[in-house]
Amino acid sequence: MKKDFEFLYPGKLINKDLELVLIKKTPANEEKKYFSAYKFEMRHKKTNEKMGHIDLRISNNEIIKYIGHIGYGVDEKFRGNRYASRSVKLLFTLAKKHELNPLWITCYPENIPSKKTCKFAGGKLIKISGPPKNNERYKNNREKCQYKFNL
Repeated sequence: MKKDFEFLYPGKLINKDLELVLIKKTPANEEKKYFSAYKFEMRHKKTNEKMGHIDLRISNNEIIKYIGHIGYGVDEKFRGNRYASRSVKLLFTLAKKHELNPLWITCYPENIPSKKTCKFAGGKLIKISGPPKNNERYKNNREKCQYKFNL
């Protein structure tokens, strides 16, 4: 990670009835091994109702291939509208500004909706693998599908 890291203005992130609203910027915490991150809510553009969330982690560290640059969740009543894949695509420009290329998203192999999200957003499944062997924080975690996005 760059020592001169700076959060950037994400701009308007809108796709039809979906808008990503920045709610928090979290600086890196080296002690806890957290990356700098943008946290957004997925909101309905007209009603402003919260539909889910999505985060963009800023790092080019090898561990990112296991935890992913992007994490998301769509509230149950809004599932099936591709809000997650549309949100992922909305973050591509901001990711490029932070030189995150390639971009990685991971999910557990049994998480079919997340696998579909990665496919619909243009990701390519590279491999399914367990956590890095020398990383204490993730040593007890399970295998994950690693999707690569060339921006």
